[in-house]
Amino acid sequence: MFELDKFSVKGKVSEEEWQTRIDLAACYRLVADFRWGDLIYTHISARVPNSDHYLVNAFGLAFEEVTASNLVKVDLQGNVLDGSPYQINPAGFTIHSAIHEVRHDAKCVLHLHTKATIGVATIQGGLKPWSQYAMFSLSSMSYHAYEGLAVNAAEKLRLQNDLGSNNHMLLHNHGGLTLGPTVGDAFMRFYDLQRACEIQMDLLQAGQPIIEIPQEIVDGIYAQANVVHSGETGGQKAWPAMLRKAYKLDPSFCE
Repeated sequence: MFELDKFSVKGKVSEEEWQTRIDLAACYRLVADFRWGDLIYTHISARVPNSDHYLVNAFGLAFEEVTASNLVKVDLQGNVLDGSPYQINPAGFTIHSAIHEVRHDAKCVLHLHTKATIGVATIQGGLKPWSQYAMFSLSSMSYHAYEGLAVNAAEKLRLQNDLGSNNHMLLHNHGGLTLGPTVGDAFMRFYDLQRACEIQMDLLQAGQPIIEIPQEIVDGIYAQANVVHSGETGGQKAWPAMLRKAYKLDPSFCE
């Protein structure tokens, strides 16, 4: 049976980087558990604190195999740093590098090809105000046209312009994307987006009249969310519980 080489970078990187590695590895494990993955494809990236370097999954590993140590450190051009034995998928990092290049507030970028996000991203009109989950995404939503596999450097500028200052994106015919100031924020934003898309696709299947949420409610949701979270972000409130969940699933992500 094929076994992955086990090694640890703990103690060889800063405490801040190690904590980012723990959070990012946990995020990969949670995505696998929620069945949002796509074999060895799709990516979640996180900025190494106090640097212009980034962590991303090794190309060829399933999400449930990702650990804090086997995450690969790269620069914005996708060059592998620090002598990692693994490589990355250059095409997969194109979208992430485009966002990290201009959104310095985005410490984490999460891009997945889930059935629900692809479905809503492919329907004319995109995400609809049909559920409470949709509220959080709609208040900061953008769209990007499909241009084929993400290997064309010229697409990066168009993606950056389409994203603007938003934290959620549906890529037509392709999937969903969220970003945040922490791994937890990016994860929780994708959780809300995924649930909203699942509900929308189910409602379309039902074929019944839809009660839409008025635009003034959509516009006011951020103020309401601030009350619910007591001034903290959704990621800050929920992420510690998600870390505990990841540890219960399989603590090997901490290696």
